[in-house]
Order: sequence, then structure tokens, then C-alpha cells
Amino acid sequence: RSTAPSHKGELLLGELAGTPVLVMDGRFHYYEGYGMQEITLPVRVMKALGASYLLVTCACGGMNPQHRAGDIVIIEDHVNLMGDNPLRGPNDDKLGPRFPDMCWPYDRELVALAEEIALKKGIRAFKGVYVAVAGPNLETRAEYRFLRGLGADCVGMSTVPEIIVGVHCGLKNLGLAVITDRCLPDALQPAKLEDIIAVANETGPKVSLIIKEMLSRLS
Repeated sequence: RSTAPSHKGELLLGELAGTPVLVMDGRFHYYEGYGMQEITLPVRVMKALGASYLLVTCACGGMNPQHRAGDIVIIEDHVNLMGDNPLRGPNDDKLGPRFPDMCWPYDRELVALAEEIALKKGIRAFKGVYVAVAGPNLETRAEYRFLRGLGADCVGMSTVPEIIVGVHCGLKNLGLAVITDRCLPDALQPAKLEDIIAVANETGPKVSLIIKEMLSRLS
């Protein structure tokens, strides 16, 4: 059961842009108390049902001063600072290799396609690096400086576990992160959940537009 605000916790099956899809309307997070294997079980199910692509969306805090709330980050790489890994423990070779390569966790062709579509549709979108932390508290000013110093453009509490498992089981992955608040240490203001949700809802149609256009081309 998903307990995160605004997450319905529903599993939807149907067609989108003429493509069969399996959609999680709400997901599980590490900060909710779930283990990494529980968080990523839906990815295993999707793969078993015949999925070829994994498209992950999320809200995030923006640390790149050139980005603003409502922008979309097309994730091209990530840093895992969650303190755990969904592949820890015995490996089932039928699901994937013991030591999966993470050179390109986000499919380069999908990243380029998303960037092309956003440009064509006039949507502000930038390639960037996402850093995942455990949460649920937001970061301190010192932590934002640290994370930005690592080379990250945005920070969130999800996405990376699912992408790791997506790589492990051979899916082609893409991540789209919506910047819901700016996290600039020297101009930091307290974040309000209602404002974060409002920005996410406002930007949602733009994300949907990119995904629909991608599906129409991939099919």
C-alpha cells in the first residue's frame, strides 16, 4: 500500500498511444518503511508480463541554479545515496547478472528522444544527474551544497532502486523528474508540501505529453 501524499496506489492496465501499458498510479518508497526488494517488485512483475521499457517519473528538488520550478529533468545518470541496494543478497541468474553494468542505466536513445520531443513541443527540459537519498526529511543547506558538489542537478527519494532493477532485468529505462522546488543553499526557503504537489500537478500534463509522443514512436 502506497502511503505517500497524492499517490493513489492503483495499478492500471490498458493502452496509451496505441501501446499496451502497465502503470503504477502511486508507488512505494524506502522512507515508507518498505525494503528495497519490496519497492522494486513491481518492476519484476512488469518484466515478467512482457514489458520492454521502464519509464519512471518523480518529483525532485532542483539544485542547478539554471533550472526553475516546473522544469523537467531528463535523467541521464544518477548517484545512489540511499544506503541500500535492491540487488543486495543472493542473485537469481534467471532474472539478471550478479554484477550488472551501470555505464548507461538510462537508455541513451530514450534520453535523446525525450529531449527531441520536449524541444519540439516547447517544453523546458534539461538532461541532468539525479541523486537519490533515503528521506523522508528534506535536506539541510549543507547537504544541498554537498550533493551539488557531487555533480547532481536534482535530488529525490525514489527512482534509483527501480532503475537499478530495470538494468538488472534488461529493460530500457528512462527517468523524467519534475523540479517542484528550488534547493539553492544561499537562498533556501522552507518547502511547503502543498506547493510541491501543486507544481507537480501543473507540470504533469507536460510529462504526459512527452510520454505519449514517445510511446507513439516506440510502437
